[in-house]
Amino acid sequence: MNMSARVYDQYRRTAIETVSPGKLLIMLYDGAIKNINTAIAAINNKDFNGAHNDIIKTQDIIVELMSTLNMDYDISKNLYSLYDYMMNRLIEANLNKDTAILEEVGGFLRELRDTWDQVVKQQGNTTSRTSAASLSVKG
Repeated sequence: MNMSARVYDQYRRTAIETVSPGKLLIMLYDGAIKNINTAIAAINNKDFNGAHNDIIKTQDIIVELMSTLNMDYDISKNLYSLYDYMMNRLIEANLNKDTAILEEVGGFLRELRDTWDQVVKQQGNTTSRTSAASLSVKG
């Protein structure tokens, strides 16, 4: 790894480690949405291995989202069910290389991302544990 790549990697790690729980959640959604879009493009270009890799990356992010839920809240249970549904749809999309399913999952992710973005903005992007609890995520 060259010097500039190491510096960038260190910067990225520091940015992730110091971001508020709400902003981190939005970053996860952004990554999942990016991977969905890349998978759709890969399928359209007949790059099925690339599509597979992007779908797997999306699944990994959804697993991370599932693991952050604080199951003491009803909304977390509902989100868990939605994430589980998306995981099953992603498996189906990967098996069949179905862009319509990827569009469906991408739509859910965009809606959730936009909703959490509004919540984070309303809370003033605090980094306290109270912020994490009110976001229904473990912090």
